[in-house]
Amino acid sequence: MLTRLLTIILAGSLIGLSGCSEQTTKEIEVKAKASEQQQVIEKEKKEMEEKKKEEERRKAEEAKPVYVNIIDPNTKSIIKTFNTKDLGFGKDAERYKAEIAKLTRELARGTKETPGYDNRMILDRLDANGQVIQGTPQTILNETDLSEKIMQASAKGGDVEIPLYVTASGYKPEEAAQLGEALVASYTTYFSNGVAGRTKNITLSAEAINNVIVGVGDSFSFNTTVGPSDAEHGYQPAPELLDGKLVDGIGGGICQTSSTLYNAIDQVAVSYIEKNNHSAHVGYVPTGRDATVSYGGKDFRFKNTTGVPVLLKSIVKKGSLTVEVRTAKAYQSLIKKSK
Repeated sequence: MLTRLLTIILAGSLIGLSGCSEQTTKEIEVKAKASEQQQVIEKEKKEMEEKKKEEERRKAEEAKPVYVNIIDPNTKSIIKTFNTKDLGFGKDAERYKAEIAKLTRELARGTKETPGYDNRMILDRLDANGQVIQGTPQTILNETDLSEKIMQASAKGGDVEIPLYVTASGYKPEEAAQLGEALVASYTTYFSNGVAGRTKNITLSAEAINNVIVGVGDSFSFNTTVGPSDAEHGYQPAPELLDGKLVDGIGGGICQTSSTLYNAIDQVAVSYIEKNNHSAHVGYVPTGRDATVSYGGKDFRFKNTTGVPVLLKSIVKKGSLTVEVRTAKAYQSLIKKSK
């Protein structure tokens, strides 16, 4: 009996211990799950905080200005600074591209307020003693190259030097003294010597193109060579064609000089950059053989593609203007003639 009672008590104790064990395991499992959930929550919270920080950093980076400095290649000084983001970089690619194109165009060609870097060649010439008077070389700002350089610097900023291409006259200094030796082309026109203003204007413009050296590959511009035909430069009122009618204007007569030059230079193999006819027939050259000019407007321009350097000579006599094209005797047989 006692043995049976002890057995029952022992069994009950074991059952109680078993129940405690099961309860402890469940508690451990619950705590483990809670811990896992807490870790997940904390991980998600940390990720959200990192994303928020990254977003704030990105916004701060976007708001941070990026400056590009445009550098003058001659003085090495900064001539313009701009924030790329103000012009649309990173937000509006087409707008930014258009803004950079406008910027490079203004730097090359200038604005009403500031001159551009592009400059036509002012050709060398001979003085009365046969000495060379230096002109200035042709300078071209390559707009495409500058735009590409700016694009490359736009993300991080930095200095961009303007790409300038400078072309000197296509002749050798030692050739200058011989360029007047051989006559290769000439043309003469006539005018009334009694019209004082017109005679004066023809004389002044003829003097301006006299002894000008046009080297191989050089571009000649009548307006650049002669300059303004206004009263300040000595030009006088004289009849000129305007919209098909003869009217008095300061500088009337200079188109006879440009047209005489055209008929002379047309006998050799030059290529024309710009040539314009009058609105009506002029009496000093055949129809269609004129070249009208107006400073700041229509110009007469050609490129020397004859293969040799040439010298322009102008001779004004009583009632006549002759323009000659000359070169060195050594080049006389080499110069290309017009077909």
